[in-house]
Amino acid sequence: KGSTLAGVQNFSPAIARDFAAQAAVSVILSVVGILIYVWVRFGSMRYSLAAVVADVHDALIAVGLVAVAEVIYELAPGFAATIGLQPFKIDLAMVAAILTVLGYSLNDTIVVMDRIRENRGKLAYASREVVNLSLNQTFSRTIITSGTTLLSCLILYIFAGESIRGFAYAIFVGVLAGTYSSIGISAPIVWSRRPPPGKPMYREGESKAADSAALATT
Repeated sequence: KGSTLAGVQNFSPAIARDFAAQAAVSVILSVVGILIYVWVRFGSMRYSLAAVVADVHDALIAVGLVAVAEVIYELAPGFAATIGLQPFKIDLAMVAAILTVLGYSLNDTIVVMDRIRENRGKLAYASREVVNLSLNQTFSRTIITSGTTLLSCLILYIFAGESIRGFAYAIFVGVLAGTYSSIGISAPIVWSRRPPPGKPMYREGESKAADSAALATT
């Protein structure tokens, strides 16, 4: 008789707990790194908070919809099989997908916040007009970039096989969440109703007329 190599069919609860702890630490360290990076780049805790809140939102949405997929699989297996849903598990591939979503969402958020900073110009804070103008200018870029990414993920989900379907599913729902969080969550947090305490509405030596002219020509 020929011999066969032993295979691992399942993991002990202790190993599973270690994997879960490592996954949580990876996500937390990523969020902390994002917090520091955005704070240093934009020089404002408000921008850093906006990026982190959007990223945490996207990660929670992606993990939540992974759990919803398992619920649908158990309650309506026929429907789940039709659309390819499986009881996806939080494994290393899924953690990699969540971290990918964090990076994608951060990139999209920074593009929007960079434009806000450029349009803010001489203003000491991001007014409603500045935020709206920046969103309008970056909207088409956001939709085109997200659309091509979603199309790639959808193709992976349908044709790449069951081994990578969970990865593609998590990225797909995460990119959807990241697209609207950059517009609907991070930008409103950057917006301020009034100048920061102790700071003038306009920087020293500048006037409202100069800022209005800058916005008009942007």
